[in-house]
Amino acid sequence: MTHPAPTTTLDELRAALPADAVVTHPDRLLARAQDASATGPTGVPLAVVHPSSTIEVQAVARIAHRHGVPIVPQGALSGLAGGANAVDGALLMVFDRMAAVLRIDPVDQVAVVQPGVVTRDLAVAVAAQGLFYPPDPASDSWSTIGGNVATNAGGMRCVKYGVTRDFVRTLEVVLADGRVVRTSTPTVKAVAGYDLTGLVVGSEGTLAIVTEVTLGLLAAPGENQGICATFPTVRDALLASNEIIAGPHRPSTLELLDQVVLAAIVAHDPHAGLPVGARAMLLVLTDEHEQGAADVAAYQRIAHEHGALTVDVATDAVALEALLRARRSFHAAMRAIRGGSINEDVSVPRSRLPELLDRLEELSGRIGLPIGTGGHVGDGNLHPAIAYDPLDPVQVELAHRAHESILGLALELGGTVTGEHGIGLEKQGALDAELGPTVRELQRGLKAVFDPTGILNPGKKI
Repeated sequence: MTHPAPTTTLDELRAALPADAVVTHPDRLLARAQDASATGPTGVPLAVVHPSSTIEVQAVARIAHRHGVPIVPQGALSGLAGGANAVDGALLMVFDRMAAVLRIDPVDQVAVVQPGVVTRDLAVAVAAQGLFYPPDPASDSWSTIGGNVATNAGGMRCVKYGVTRDFVRTLEVVLADGRVVRTSTPTVKAVAGYDLTGLVVGSEGTLAIVTEVTLGLLAAPGENQGICATFPTVRDALLASNEIIAGPHRPSTLELLDQVVLAAIVAHDPHAGLPVGARAMLLVLTDEHEQGAADVAAYQRIAHEHGALTVDVATDAVALEALLRARRSFHAAMRAIRGGSINEDVSVPRSRLPELLDRLEELSGRIGLPIGTGGHVGDGNLHPAIAYDPLDPVQVELAHRAHESILGLALELGGTVTGEHGIGLEKQGALDAELGPTVRELQRGLKAVFDPTGILNPGKKI
């Protein structure tokens, strides 16, 4: 197939979109070329496009499809796997002009939103009507719903409520050739045909371009309260977390930080209020209306029974925000150690977590780079972070070798290389080992059905 000159594609885009919606200035292209991961772009994009409606997305898709031009859908670039990185000659489709909460329905308990809506803004909007949107990725203050859908984002409340896919009722999407479809009805139950909604969620923009999301909501929970407990060993903290999960007092948040992360946070943010010298910390919260006090009492008891050095109870908004602030600064603190970090996203059965953490400590000692681990211990999804100096080629090489070792370790322990960040570019090399040839073939077949010419976010996800 002979492609037209880039100027022809750009001329058609400019004719179809408002004058300021097609951007080609090199500085603007560079600013949108890479997400928050350590994975670089794989090419120079042709343009950034800013559609303001489904009709404009459809127009861009038709032009791109006709000329064989790749499209990379982008949100806030908060991703950590290179899933929204530029590829050569691509149109970077940015949804900052499609950022409206279109409808909040208290009766059906749904919110209908455009993909550019910021996660926390949606949470605040539905809370004003006594409703609750549970998914809360650590980047909720700037990540977008479209990006959350693309990666099937999780967060700290997954242990109780589940991930983004569990709250997506239906999607409006534009297919690679410009057709617009809805993936299902917005009802609570809908099993007609295959689950295309669930398939598009987590597909990282490789199957369709999401232009509208209908999300299920819940009634507002109770006020958060809980404990911050420190332990002399990580193993003590893991035993405590296992007992909490196995018991009747299900937490809404159950997070672990190891010694390396605790030290990094204290150095990065001396006002975080974290204790010095502990080797592990658990953050355990409940949002139950009626039994919240009983939950907190149970968490205190279990922590003490497993040798906790300190147990601090937080029941007011100020104390809770301080605890969450420390947890949310995890990645920034690890990156500050040496200037760069690779942020992993492995998930293993909870029974294998002690071995995972022991092996990570051994790996850190062997390569001479700090590896700090924290994350969602309640569901086995941890985020080892490898700190390195990005200006030192030796450290860069060691960090990337450690990255490969950690992915292999997750598979060895019966887990996955990504629990919530996605595959993107960063983890392509691990897919054969995790999925096997038959599943890989099936997934490539699905991609070919949705996107036969391969223009949607090529080189990502599969």
